[in-house]
Order: sequence, then C-alpha cells, then structure tokens
Amino acid sequence: MSCIRDISLAPEGEKKINWVARNMPLLRAIAADFQQTRPLEGLKVTLSVHLEAKTAYLCRVLAAAGAEMHITGSNPLSTQDDVAAALVQGGLEVYATHGCTPEEYDADLRAALSCGPNIVIDDGGDLVHLLHTELRSLLPGVIGGCEETTTGIHRLKAMSRAGSLCFPMIMVNDADCKHLFDNRYGTGQSVWDGINRTTNLIVAGKVVVVAGYGWCGKGVSMRAKGLGAKVVVTEVDPVRALEAHMDGFTVMPMEEAAKAGDIFITVTGCCGVLRQEHFLEMKDGAILCNAGHFDVEVDVAALRRLAVEQYAARQNITGYWLPDGRTIFVLGEGRLVNLACGDGHPAEIMDMSFAIQARSAAYLAAHRGQLPPDVIPVPPEIDRAVALQKLSTLGIGIDRLSETQRDYLCII
Repeated sequence: MSCIRDISLAPEGEKKINWVARNMPLLRAIAADFQQTRPLEGLKVTLSVHLEAKTAYLCRVLAAAGAEMHITGSNPLSTQDDVAAALVQGGLEVYATHGCTPEEYDADLRAALSCGPNIVIDDGGDLVHLLHTELRSLLPGVIGGCEETTTGIHRLKAMSRAGSLCFPMIMVNDADCKHLFDNRYGTGQSVWDGINRTTNLIVAGKVVVVAGYGWCGKGVSMRAKGLGAKVVVTEVDPVRALEAHMDGFTVMPMEEAAKAGDIFITVTGCCGVLRQEHFLEMKDGAILCNAGHFDVEVDVAALRRLAVEQYAARQNITGYWLPDGRTIFVLGEGRLVNLACGDGHPAEIMDMSFAIQARSAAYLAAHRGQLPPDVIPVPPEIDRAVALQKLSTLGIGIDRLSETQRDYLCII
C-alpha cells in the first residue's frame, strides 16, 4: 500500500514527467525496446533515488520491462509530492513524502524493501545497508543491484574489502557516460540553479569557495567561473589541488578560504568540511550549501549551537545570528542544494545516467547467478552503446577504425 502526501497532486506530477520524457530520447528508446523484450518480467525492483520527474520516468521504463516497482526517495527534501502521486496514479507502489522526518524516511525505506526485492537500485547505499544489517532475511532473493552515486560506491567498496557484500552491485556512478557528464555538467548546472533560484543574488564578483575538486567540484567551479565569480578551491588530494591550480583557480586551505568566501559549496562526500572554527572566521552574510550526498559536510548542528537565534530568512534559507552580530545563511538545511532547492540535474544529462541504470538492471537479470558478490563495473559495451546512441540523438557522427587501423592498434 503506497504512502504519499496527496494523490490529488498527480496531474501536476504527470506534467513534469511528460516534460522530462520529451527530453530523454535514450530512455524513450529503451522503453520501446523493453516493452518488446520484457527483460525484468516477474522481478521485483526496489528503487531509492531522488524522487523527482526524471527518476519517475526511469521507474516507468523499468515497469515497461516487466518489473514490479517499489519506489522510495533517497533524501527527505528531494522527493516531489506531485511526482510521487503521479506514479501511484499510474499503478506503481511509492513510499515517500517531501520533508519527512528521519523516522519516516527509515520507515519508507523498509516499506519499499518489504516486497522482497530481486534487484535494488540505490542512491547513497541506504537500501543495501538495511539489507545487510536489519533485513538480512531478504538477502536470498536479491539477484543484485545498481548504485547511482559516489558516496554509495565508497560504502560498497568498504563492504567489499570487508568481505561482507552478499550480492553483486554494479557501479553505475563510475561508468563514463555517468560520472563524466552527470557529475560534472549535471552537478555544475543544477547546483547553481538551486542557489540562484533560492537566493536571487548575483554571483559575478563574489568569492565562491568550492570544497572538493572531483568531477562534481570541477563542474561547480567551472560554472561559477562562467557566472563571473572568483573561485577558490580547497582540497585534501595534492593531485586534484594541482589540477585546480592549473585550471586557473586559487587553491588554499579552508582555514584561509573561510575568511574570504561569500558563497561556500561542499562537494566532497566527507563529513565536517565546514566546521565551527570556519564559522567563527566567516564574513557577515556568508552563504553555505552542500552538494554532497549526505547532510554531514556542513556541520549545521555546530552552527546551531553557536547561534543566539535562527530564523527562516527566505524559503529554503535559514539564518543563524551569531553573538558578535554576524549572520551566516544555510541553504536547504545543508542537504543536496540542487535537489533540496531545485529540480536536480537537467533531463538530457539524466537521460544518459538512467540509460546506464536501465541497461545495467537488465544485465543483472540476464546474468543472474553468474556474477560474484562484489562491486562490478558497468560492462563497457553498455557504456559505449549509450554514448553512441546519445550522439545519434544529437545528430553527431564519428569516425570508425578501418581493419588496418584496428590491426595496428592491436584491437580485437
């Protein structure tokens, strides 16, 4: 039995899903193929991904493949209630509400898993964690799963090293057609979309501090530069720090950057990136936000303890008034700013990411019982097929190697 906010919101959610579907040609083609081949026929799929329109369309594509879908969100603030309602109106099971409490979020995850899934599609690792801890009785029925994001991959690799992972998990995040585009161009654009629509402030001329220079940090920094900001990058990895320097950005430790920044964006996947000692050095009016998966990168609890008062400065902006008269602002409660304060990545970007997801789920079904209980790369043929199909939708052709060239390069 689904658990959502309000089924009467379904028409608005349907409009959103129809809009993204129009702009996701790869998934449309996969849906047409899946309707004929039914690769997930008879299988139960539990999905925990940010529940907005693009995810909803992926769910419908998997249902077209024959899957019995059980859906929940992967973040309390990224669920869109109208989209959840549209999925339920269309006959799918959904357990998710926007702004749910931690207890409600946990209950939704458990409800989505109560079907006894054969395939899990995770974003951050919460489903896999529950299956390996409190819901181990469901493990025998699991063929495998797919992980969408960097944080989830880190958790899976830790389980793999410990020898505790009980079924194969395909690392969708690490596919070239995912992280090179989703993490860089998707995060780069959607983070600034969330910041700009929430603050309504100019970026040009401001000092933007980006913590972390992985693929997501590269995208956020690139877009900040394009908007006219002076970009400062903080890093713990010397190679990435050198890369940021050679890309034209100022690199310094956070203890120095804290004094200079106007807008701070954490994109590390780590905890405690912005801490009490940094808050004490920041300018009056500094704006803090997070683009990492979990809400642990900005220590909001420490900021709350420092403040003499906190207040809603604007929708999705909390002001923390400090004893010395300064105010520091946090967007989206320190949760993913591109989803808590926006609609997430552009549809055309998620088209590639979710094409990888859909094809990987079908691959798991076709190879059930043949894959080891480990983290597994996306098969290169899936990655290449998605890239070629995406080029085709853009009207772009590329060269092909001749047999002589293949022989010369020793390609089999």
